[in-house]
Amino acid sequence: MGDFSPVLSPCEGETHVIAAAQHLVKALGASKNLDDDLRKILSQLDSHLSAMTILTTESKGAGFREIEERLRYAEEKIRSWESNQSLIRDSDESDPLDFSELLKAIDEIQALTEGVRSLSVNENGKQKELLNRADSILQMAMSRLEDELIHILVKHKQYFEPGYVSFRSCGKDVLYDESFVSVEDIEEELQKNSSGNESDEYIQDLVHPHVIPHLKSIANAMFGLNYDQEFCQAFISVRRDALEEYLVILKVEKFSIDDVLKMEWSSLNFEIKKWVRAMNIIIRYLASEKRLCGQVLGDYGFVNPLCFVEISKVSLVHLLDFGEAIAMGTHQPEKLFRLLDMYEVVADNLLDLDALFSEEAGASVRIEFHELLRSLGGSARAIFVKFGSAIAANASTRPYPGGGIHPLTKYVMNYIKTLTTYCNTLNVLLKDQNAADPNPLVEPENGQGVSSFTYCQMACHFRSITATLESNLDRKSKLYKDDALQHFFLMNNFHYMVQKVKSCELSLFFGDDWIREHIVKFQQHARDYERATWNSVLSLLKDDNSSKAILKEKCRGFTIAFEEVYKNQTGWSITDPHLREDLQISTSQNVIHAYRSFMGRKSSSISDKYIKYTPDDLENYILDLFTGSPRILQSSRRK
Repeated sequence: MGDFSPVLSPCEGETHVIAAAQHLVKALGASKNLDDDLRKILSQLDSHLSAMTILTTESKGAGFREIEERLRYAEEKIRSWESNQSLIRDSDESDPLDFSELLKAIDEIQALTEGVRSLSVNENGKQKELLNRADSILQMAMSRLEDELIHILVKHKQYFEPGYVSFRSCGKDVLYDESFVSVEDIEEELQKNSSGNESDEYIQDLVHPHVIPHLKSIANAMFGLNYDQEFCQAFISVRRDALEEYLVILKVEKFSIDDVLKMEWSSLNFEIKKWVRAMNIIIRYLASEKRLCGQVLGDYGFVNPLCFVEISKVSLVHLLDFGEAIAMGTHQPEKLFRLLDMYEVVADNLLDLDALFSEEAGASVRIEFHELLRSLGGSARAIFVKFGSAIAANASTRPYPGGGIHPLTKYVMNYIKTLTTYCNTLNVLLKDQNAADPNPLVEPENGQGVSSFTYCQMACHFRSITATLESNLDRKSKLYKDDALQHFFLMNNFHYMVQKVKSCELSLFFGDDWIREHIVKFQQHARDYERATWNSVLSLLKDDNSSKAILKEKCRGFTIAFEEVYKNQTGWSITDPHLREDLQISTSQNVIHAYRSFMGRKSSSISDKYIKYTPDDLENYILDLFTGSPRILQSSRRK
């Protein structure tokens, strides 16, 4: 074949040397310890020596007849294979002897062809006729090998089993809707992304190992006769189809960029989750695909990586287009978590992608994935930075019922709580951004007792976001006409913010100083609420040496005022049981103490019929406050 120089007719005296060489080649070929490559070389050498033996008869005028006879015999062998359905048995252990006979016949035809070309005579066009016949036989053989290549790849395909492939993603979305009050119950089911370094444990056999030698033999035969393009086209086509079939198994659908941009968020959200999972698995699949290409085409230089890229490109372009479409879409807050999932899965696998496509043939793939990473990062950064502006722009025209925790407060705090799991990624994306923190913390020189998270880029943005939220809540509180309800609303929401920070990883980012400062804030609003509610009511119980008639009027006025507070504030809501109990206790201490004192001083001046409620009655009624269920005191407990 191509490893040998054109055969030259030896002199008559060289016949014995050729015969001795043939005997030696056959003896070596009988050894059972030869590998496939050496056995093929010996087979090719035997064919060339046979051709040389034939050509020694040229001077006797019988060379062409002998060559024609050998061509006919080889043609019969190849035609007999042409009638067979498959050269490779379907059992796990195939016998390579029959297949080797076909390859030996091809080698012999090639050797005879080279011998004919070396002849200097042209016996009535016989030389051209033999060459045309040999070429026709070889074309038939190559077509049969191409069919056999496809048959082997399809018949012995093995499905990739990804096993456990971990990746990080929010279990549920954090959505904002003023009618949606269960956002506090959102629990993020998070999994940490695996590291990006590919290892052999993920590489699997995509074609059964026992057929690899046959694939290599077909490659050697077709490449040796310059049918490399036909081999590569067939190999690429089958393996590309296998990859696309695997994407279907992963339920990854093909969408154009326009399709993605027009998609509703609920559908898009679902497709992104599938994309993230597919990206993690496909990188491992491609590592196995690259090994298969190396096993079959590793001896053919640049052809190996070129075929691998052609197999991978169509499916990867589909994944790239989807990613670019997501990065191009609108910058809505709910998209941030999915964008970060996509960014992280590309970032985590980028080193593996660079390694898989390290050759020049894969340069475009490497570049496109690096560009995708930049696009996803830019979109995620833009959404996060603009999140504060979206909070500031959130306007309400009506006060939130009952002075409870506003959905915006829940949404923002759960939103940033979920973002803590993306700390490293966001810090990388924000490193060139200036955090707009109105109250930046100054890192102590010794740094003792303070988490490093408190001074990272993301922490600065978190504090900026909550400062914006506080300003918005202050504006919303002004929608209440009752001063007491304004303070009650702010107390509720600031307390929720503090509890959310204290209960999770947010405490590392906000720090103890922020927590103490905001505890003081909600406690101050609680005191302001008490003053605004009860100061005017309790002023009726002051000792000012009033006459009996005035005392009677004060008793009646206190009763009316208390009943009005009861009617209103039983409808106000504190969902946190500890805060509700603390405020009830504080209210009870102030009100009941003043009422008992008044009753003790004036009991001799006021008849029991003017005292509608006992201190114990009031204490029980105060326990009904802040439950969110309005009530009315309809009758007296004293007759």
